[in-house]
Amino acid sequence: MQLTEDTYMHKGQRRKLLEELRTMGIRDEAVLDAMDRVPRHYFLDSAFSQFAYSNKAFPIAAGQTISQPHTVAKQSELLGAAPGANVLEIGTGSGYQCAVLCALGLKVHSIERQKALFDAAGPLLKAMGWKPSLYYGDGYKGKPVFAPFDGIIITCGAPDVPQALLGQLKVGGRMVIPVGEGDGDTQRMWTIDRISEREFTKKDHGYAAFVPMLEARARD
Repeated sequence: MQLTEDTYMHKGQRRKLLEELRTMGIRDEAVLDAMDRVPRHYFLDSAFSQFAYSNKAFPIAAGQTISQPHTVAKQSELLGAAPGANVLEIGTGSGYQCAVLCALGLKVHSIERQKALFDAAGPLLKAMGWKPSLYYGDGYKGKPVFAPFDGIIITCGAPDVPQALLGQLKVGGRMVIPVGEGDGDTQRMWTIDRISEREFTKKDHGYAAFVPMLEARARD
């Protein structure tokens, strides 16, 4: 796969975006550095590429969206995973969040249930030099063969917390998940920490807006 050029203009736009993210409260310099290393315009349709470094979400294939950069930064910051950590991402999407996790030095497993997105993300991430393990299937069942995970990050709105994923979280690990409030369009961003085999703690980090997942698939 041939990548378009990452020009000085693109790099300057990224630096400007990172300054905007700092003013919005992102403090983790490792996350900001990772986002500086991932050209977001690679993940957008050419019709939107000139707006790649605005803090906005854009449509991608299969009726999905690429999250706004602040959302990617916030979820990555909340995950708080150290380099080398074994992390599961639910919803590869365009591959942008996945690339940022790879740039953070994490061992990433990512699951996507939309075939068009799965088929596009793999070659793109490979061309960029990232080597996550990508899977096509129902992410809400997780990937028990590679569990337990140090971190689990969910990139679409869930109606509730999938129990299968909680069971795959390592003691001492953290899940970052947007959980719906009933209307399907807005969620609350939660972190869930596994304290022991049977004990979890939950913290609310405010409103979020993600494409909702299909409830029928979550409850399969």
